[in-house]
Amino acid sequence: MIKISAVIITFNEERNIQRCISSLHAVADEIVVVDSFSTDKTAEICNSIGVKFFQTKWDGYAKTKNYGNNLAEFDYILSIDADEVLAEALKKEIIEFKNSNNPKDAYRFNRLTNYCGSWIYHCGWYPDTKLRLWNKQRGKWEGNIHEEVIMLKDSTIASFKGDLLHYSYFSIQQHINQANKFTDLTAMEAYRKGKKASIFKIIFSPWVKFIRDYFLKLGFLDGYHGFIICKISAFASLLKYMKLKELHQNNKLQK
Repeated sequence: MIKISAVIITFNEERNIQRCISSLHAVADEIVVVDSFSTDKTAEICNSIGVKFFQTKWDGYAKTKNYGNNLAEFDYILSIDADEVLAEALKKEIIEFKNSNNPKDAYRFNRLTNYCGSWIYHCGWYPDTKLRLWNKQRGKWEGNIHEEVIMLKDSTIASFKGDLLHYSYFSIQQHINQANKFTDLTAMEAYRKGKKASIFKIIFSPWVKFIRDYFLKLGFLDGYHGFIICKISAFASLLKYMKLKELHQNNKLQK
C-alpha cells in the first residue's frame, strides 16, 4: 500500500484545525503540522490529537510548505490547508489510489468553498482545481503569492472527482479584511515586476471583474452571497490598482 504524509501549515487556526485533522485520519499515514508560532490554542489542539507538530518562523507560503514536506516521512504528500476538509467521496478515491499498482505522480482535486454558511458553485470559485497530492521527488511548491506545485515536465497527473471542502470565510467582514490584506501583497508584487496602474484600469477593472464573475460566471445563481462575493472581488480589483498607483507615486516623491 502507498503511504501518504499529510502536511498542514498553520497560524492561529484553533477554529479549523481539529476538523481538518479529523478528515485525514482515514487516508493519512502521518500528519505533519508546521505552525508559525500561533498565539491561540492551535498548538494545544494539535499536541492533544497525536500529530507531528513543528514550529518555525513564517517564510512565505511556498517555502514554509516545502519545509513541511521535507519533514514528511513518506514520498507522497497530501497538502491541505487548515480550513479545508476531505469530502467522503474524495477520501474513497484517495484510498483507492493507495491500493493502486500504477499510481500517477500527482492528482488534482476540485475545491468547493463554503462562504458564510453557503456552498458556492459559481462566481469563478468552483471547481477551483488544485494539485494537492503528489510525489515530492517529482515536484515542489513555488511562487510568492499564488503558490502552486510545479511538477517535473514528464510527470503523470490525474484528477479525482470528489471535492476538497473549503471553509473560507465565517463573516463578510473577514472577507473584506482579507481582500485588503491580499491586495497589499498583490500590489507590491506587481510593483516589483514594474507593472503600472492606469486611470483606465482603476476605473474599469472593477466593472469588468464584476460583470465577468456575476453574469458570465453565473454568480447570480449563488444568491445573496454570490452577489457579495462578486462585489468584494470587484472592490479588490479596485484596491489593487489604487495601491499600485500609490506605490509608484510614493517612489517618485522619494527621488
